[in-house]
Amino acid sequence: MNLLIKGGRVIDPSQGIDDTLDVVVENGLVKEIGKGLAAPGGAEIIDATGKYVVPGLIDMHVHLRDPGLEYKEDIISGTKAAVAGGFTSVCCMPNTKPAIDNKAIASYIINKAKSDGFCNVFPVGTITQGMHGDRLAEMGELKESGCVAVSDDGKPVKNSELMRRALQYAAGIGIMVISHAEELELVGEGVMNEGFTSTELGLKGIPRVAEDIATAREIMLAEYVGAPIHIAHVSTKGSVRIIREAKARGVKVTCETAPHYFTLTDDAVRGYNTNAKMNPPLREADDVAAIKAGLKDGTIDCIATDHAPHHLDEKDVEFNEAMNGIVGLETSLPLSLKLVEEGLLTLPQLVEKMSCKPSELLDLVRGSLKAGCVADISVIDPAKQWTVTEASLASKSKNSPWLGETMVGAAAATIVAGKVVFSGR
Repeated sequence: MNLLIKGGRVIDPSQGIDDTLDVVVENGLVKEIGKGLAAPGGAEIIDATGKYVVPGLIDMHVHLRDPGLEYKEDIISGTKAAVAGGFTSVCCMPNTKPAIDNKAIASYIINKAKSDGFCNVFPVGTITQGMHGDRLAEMGELKESGCVAVSDDGKPVKNSELMRRALQYAAGIGIMVISHAEELELVGEGVMNEGFTSTELGLKGIPRVAEDIATAREIMLAEYVGAPIHIAHVSTKGSVRIIREAKARGVKVTCETAPHYFTLTDDAVRGYNTNAKMNPPLREADDVAAIKAGLKDGTIDCIATDHAPHHLDEKDVEFNEAMNGIVGLETSLPLSLKLVEEGLLTLPQLVEKMSCKPSELLDLVRGSLKAGCVADISVIDPAKQWTVTEASLASKSKNSPWLGETMVGAAAATIVAGKVVFSGR
């Protein structure tokens, strides 16, 4: 498909571009960026006046639940939700049934996404076999089969010696290790952040230090062996400080956070709202402030969603019994645009964290509008108002804490390899 995207504010941090320009796409590739460009033969013309045109958004942390848990989400519904949120690529976590710990499962996901999906899907393999934490997975095989990282997300690797070996081996073959940083002994039977709100609600709390200690361990191991480490879903002020200090002394550490950690506090749990139950849990106002500061000063490299769909029957239960997680693919963009509105980030900085940096860290060869690059493009309408409802969400699951709320900002068009796969709400 040939396209001419006219008159949008083109923002491409990979080239230092931020200007009102046209973009020409031919045969699935970006051909040219400039002013007053002519449409190629048979091109569809997209009027992007008043909109942002950016490298396709990349979510490096989603749960597609396929294979094995398709009643929550599958590759078709998950990628449909992704493109509705402006994402052209997603990286799916391995806590499926069976887990992504071998070539067969990784190949199944890649092939199903190519045949039935709406966007690029890059699988993340496991660190340990079956995510059981006792033996390393065949990381070389996982990389060869198309996995872009390894993680036991949803479970920490408790054995420090095993994690050390995982870091060494992964560094040797050039694959990223993504850590779920959590000290389970401190978590205990906790179900929300430990603090005033948990005490008032009579719910067992999870102390911040459960994340902080695990973050510190991962960084110390990475520093010791000289290997890179990526910390998933950072939620505490302590983790931000530990990561900032590690970066300052040259440790190869990167990290991500999710929109709910810079938008909500544990007050959202009041009323025993299970759609505000997640892992790590929502924290307190000073943690939110620290997350925002970490985004602003570059300590936090990426914004990911940790999209975690669950069936109504797994959320419509008493709080202690509810599953952890919320859907986030379709609300991430408007929530993240608020960071620009508040002056915490510039638009290029936001695009860097939601597209360029995830591509760079995982070597996806995306995140750019340079001539010759695959035409994965997000066209964003910053003024679009829409209400989050169960009907408006493309995901199979509807477990969002923002149900009923009005969002500002949405994808106007999502383009994958030159093909328009979504054209606005």
